[in-house]
Amino acid sequence: MAFDSIAARTLDTALARGAHYADVRFETARTERIEVRNGVVSTLADSTSTGYGVRALVDGAWGFAASSDLSERGVDATAARAVEIARAGAAIARIRVGFAPDRAYVDVFATPVVRDPQRIALGDRVALLLAAEKALRISPEIAVGRAWLDLWRSEKIFFSTIGSKIAQTIVQTGSGLEAMAVGEGDVQTRSFPGDIGLYKSGGWEIVEEARLIENAPRIGEEALALLRAPQCPSGTFDVILGGSQVSLQIHESCGHPAELDRVMGWEANFSGTSFLETSQLGKLKYGSDIVTIVVDNTLPGGMASCGYDDEGTKSVVSDIIRDGMLTGYEMSNDTARTIGRASNACVRAQSWEFVPMIRMCNLNLLPGDVPFDNLFDDVRDGIYMESNRSWSIDDRRLNFQFGCEIAWEIKNGKRGRMLKNPTYGGMTPAFWNSCDAIGDAASWVAWGTPNCGKGEPMQTGRTTQAASPARFRNVAVGVGYHA
Repeated sequence: MAFDSIAARTLDTALARGAHYADVRFETARTERIEVRNGVVSTLADSTSTGYGVRALVDGAWGFAASSDLSERGVDATAARAVEIARAGAAIARIRVGFAPDRAYVDVFATPVVRDPQRIALGDRVALLLAAEKALRISPEIAVGRAWLDLWRSEKIFFSTIGSKIAQTIVQTGSGLEAMAVGEGDVQTRSFPGDIGLYKSGGWEIVEEARLIENAPRIGEEALALLRAPQCPSGTFDVILGGSQVSLQIHESCGHPAELDRVMGWEANFSGTSFLETSQLGKLKYGSDIVTIVVDNTLPGGMASCGYDDEGTKSVVSDIIRDGMLTGYEMSNDTARTIGRASNACVRAQSWEFVPMIRMCNLNLLPGDVPFDNLFDDVRDGIYMESNRSWSIDDRRLNFQFGCEIAWEIKNGKRGRMLKNPTYGGMTPAFWNSCDAIGDAASWVAWGTPNCGKGEPMQTGRTTQAASPARFRNVAVGVGYHA
């Protein structure tokens, strides 16, 4: 469907009602979910949603309204409503921080796709999941086996009163496995890949990359072995985290605190604020010298990879932490200008129904130069942990404790016996400053997160935190243990 004439009417109405700037984002989003549980298809869902959202700027205040009514009357009413909300905000604003973008773009972007998931027959998709889940259940002690597949496709087109026209097609795919073992008076779970599956932008090739059927027997065996494994000890240990766990560590202790709206106190309702302050830029030693974390919304396979964000800002690569030093934030046009910077395109909305806001995008720990096996070489007494099981972090993202599904002891540079119920904790800057080795590019994976929550009403975002396994020294390990 061509939206040019509808967009022109929407924007003209907003300007006629008094907006100094306006934009409109049309979107058609399709979501598919298939899940198999214990040999039965438990979920088979396919939904499509179409609509548009209008932002209007009046006297430094923003208004937003959304609708699925594409009639002339509908777009006029929606644009007028956005202006009314902006005007009401301006009437009570103590400070005015809204700015129109200073650059327009006319462009097209599409996620690179090797195999279109829609060309894979539904029966073949279900058959893959059934076979993978069956391969998990190697024993009656595997009480629950699960395999799942998620597909998303979004067609978006963005217009603004300064002349932007940006069309984007975003395709994202993910799949995973989970085995729950029950026995020995215990319940243990193993997931693959990572703890939530392998999620990336792209097509069916992402499902093939996960190799679910090939890995399912090993995941089932590890779930069984955990029932009989000894409890992970408590104490101070050197810890090596698998790549998917490092990804979550980045997400919770670096990604959320570096959202500039949290730092500025504009966002506090969902998951709190941030321990960071704008005065710390270039001064806070967030991590060791080998820790560099960047926003990269051009990353191949990144769940947040796109040509432009939902404010019409072009995707870029920018530093959050460089050589251990805090050097940037995830920003919008408005927040960036308040600290004298330019937006790094970190504004997203869950769908056309929601107002765009700062979201964690692709936030990646750059790989080091240590092959994975060599991370163990210099560890005399330590623990290797994989796959997140639980997490807890305070509302400033400073103090945390995470639990993993599985661990192995490390003795004199060698991986030893399996351990169950491992947990570790710490304080964010101290923990990242204890990082003394990061896996090389061969172990670096674009781990996607399909369900990051923020805002009120809550919006779900899809992000990536690419990471390699990494080593941390003198970490507090064990439930209730404090160094």
